[in-house]
Amino acid sequence: MIKKKTLLLALLTLIGSVLVFAGGFEALENSVVEKTLPNGMKVLILPRHNAPVFTGLIYADVGGANEQQNATGLAHIFEHMAFKGTTTVGTKDYTKEKAALDKIEKAFLALRAARDRKPKASDEELKTLEDAFQKAQEDAQPFVVQNELGEILEREGSPDLNAFTSFDQTVYLYSLPSNKLELWAAIESDRFANPVLREFYKEKDVIMEEKRMGESSAFGKLLDDFMAVAFKNHMYRSWVIGSMSDLKHISRTEAEAWFQKYYCARNLTAVLVGDVDPAAAMPLLEKYLGKIPAGEKPSMFVSEEPQQRAEKRIIMEDPAQPFVVVAYHKPAFDDPDNSVYDAIADILGGGPSSRLSTSLVKEKKLALYAATYTDLGKKYPGLFLFFAVPNQGKSPEECEKALYEEIEKLKTTPVTPEELEGLKARSKANFIKAIDNNMGLALNLASYQNLTGNWRDLFRELEKIDKVTADDIMRIARKTFVGTNKTVGIIKTAPAKDAEAK
Repeated sequence: MIKKKTLLLALLTLIGSVLVFAGGFEALENSVVEKTLPNGMKVLILPRHNAPVFTGLIYADVGGANEQQNATGLAHIFEHMAFKGTTTVGTKDYTKEKAALDKIEKAFLALRAARDRKPKASDEELKTLEDAFQKAQEDAQPFVVQNELGEILEREGSPDLNAFTSFDQTVYLYSLPSNKLELWAAIESDRFANPVLREFYKEKDVIMEEKRMGESSAFGKLLDDFMAVAFKNHMYRSWVIGSMSDLKHISRTEAEAWFQKYYCARNLTAVLVGDVDPAAAMPLLEKYLGKIPAGEKPSMFVSEEPQQRAEKRIIMEDPAQPFVVVAYHKPAFDDPDNSVYDAIADILGGGPSSRLSTSLVKEKKLALYAATYTDLGKKYPGLFLFFAVPNQGKSPEECEKALYEEIEKLKTTPVTPEELEGLKARSKANFIKAIDNNMGLALNLASYQNLTGNWRDLFRELEKIDKVTADDIMRIARKTFVGTNKTVGIIKTAPAKDAEAK
């Protein structure tokens, strides 16, 4: 009884804090200042004067999903390149450096052509071309000022210069003292109006090493193959880092073309959150960010994923911890039922008190860990994932069976009022936590603007969570969790020699 009272008290306290915060959402929303610059770039500013700092963010509406077969990895490559500097930052003499960079590109294209042609070039010819390529890179190196961009920002007070690339977006973000707003605008304008892809081929080597490290684990190898099985047409089938052969083949010329297409002003969103005066900031942003070429908003069309017709399954034998992942196709982030999918994810796999954790981990002791994940692809229809790590002496198949048992219960028996109340409180608390700082707010404003077409949808999220019913959960479970919509991936532990033989 004491535990129930304690839980109830905690829940009521949490709901109370959520309601207090929710009361401020209208004020937050009304504080956002929105403007489209003459070059077509969207700008959002949300003043928060609780500390003399701000977060600045540039959101490029492009990611791995926009790539094409034979050229995967370009979105991630350019993210790396955006830290290499510009015609004025990162160079000792750009005129001479540009000539050296052109020589590198000419040498690489000659080497690539020799590698690609049939019959293949002789070893001697390839060696000559490789030496010329390496020499051209060495000749360009003296003009480079290493990490000048990062050092400038660190010196001026930025503790968190960062960026990331996903299937759907590429985001550049960091914080600065509020009196450095003009510096932020000048630097972001420069690096997206005048980027220089210096050390391009060296950075590709770094990325390829990242890929090798990612695939050094059995889990990484399984997911790499799993996505290509789960998706037939859509580019969610290819991890953002790209395929090794594509990474080796991509040229700086192709990366520059990618930049010209996707980094025009009409495909970028700038967000400032923090100690910023919109009236003073807008003229600065128009002065600097207005220099980014307008371009044309690229088509967001990608090959649609056809409806799956049959269950798909991949089994990998490896001398590693056994593992099972089950995926079902689900709609995109802007689907009216997106909050229902989030509710199901919370009930089944949202932490140690979830059904999967309670059943598979605590009661049946089949798994060390069991959970759900719904954010693998948002702009386009993605996947609803179930994971389980089998306990010692238990098999992936036993865990898989237990997963289905919990899924079936969700289809046939309404969730309890207590579960529904709990998941709504947790969802609201998690949502508030995600926007309870400048960086979280900036990222969410940009994401909702680009994923739904309207940043204001961010402030409707709690309303959507509140409207989820037990009937909604049963309806979506029955619709989504069916055999013909399912892909299964399994790691079966095998002795090292047996795995190598296969």
